[in-house]
Amino acid sequence: MTVLLSPIARALGQLDDSVFLGVLLRSLLWSAACFVALHVAAIWAVHRLLDLHGWIGWVADLLGGIGASLVALWLFLPVAAIIGTLYIDRIAHAVERRYYPTLPAARGAPIASQIWDAIGIAARILLLNVLALIAALFLPGAGLVLVWLIGGYTIGRGLFDAVAMRRMPRPAARMVYARVRLAILTQGCILALAGYVPILNLLIPVIGTAAMVHVLDQAMMTMAGDRDAARGL
Repeated sequence: MTVLLSPIARALGQLDDSVFLGVLLRSLLWSAACFVALHVAAIWAVHRLLDLHGWIGWVADLLGGIGASLVALWLFLPVAAIIGTLYIDRIAHAVERRYYPTLPAARGAPIASQIWDAIGIAARILLLNVLALIAALFLPGAGLVLVWLIGGYTIGRGLFDAVAMRRMPRPAARMVYARVRLAILTQGCILALAGYVPILNLLIPVIGTAAMVHVLDQAMMTMAGDRDAARGL
């Protein structure tokens, strides 16, 4: 169990790293900007489309503002996840510089792949929130556990693939995943729990990326040791 929890523990231990804090700050600032823009756009759209006056117009603007705030809050985490995931290379480099300085430099994933992976992870987080709401209403207890496990798998798998593709093509990443799927699921389930906690959920892209770097690099070192042992035999 200690081995399974060590990646997330090491990631949390590096939270005071200036790179981590910088990525978190950028994610929050950009997400806040998107929040304000969405809120203003929604209010403007309600006012322009309905074009109501008097007390009816005032009530419509008020309800539109409340609805815009709720939607913006709901989308805040996925937007922050997209932004944070775009800094995967920066986070991974900071982890490897501290813990794995002998590793060769990663070539980095193409920007198109980074954006696609970021959108995929954000979509998983958004879907997790939707499913959690539905489960809480219709399947209390067991439904929440099921949603949590699904969220743990999807978030863990998405972050691991994004990190692994810095150093290898997708087919090779799948082979490594098959060897360490339990460790990935463990980190993913912890991150999925964090997704339900305000403020803490904003750390998912940073801590999750760092944890998956540890999972990947430890797996690569183990596989390299196995190959060396096989050659020695």
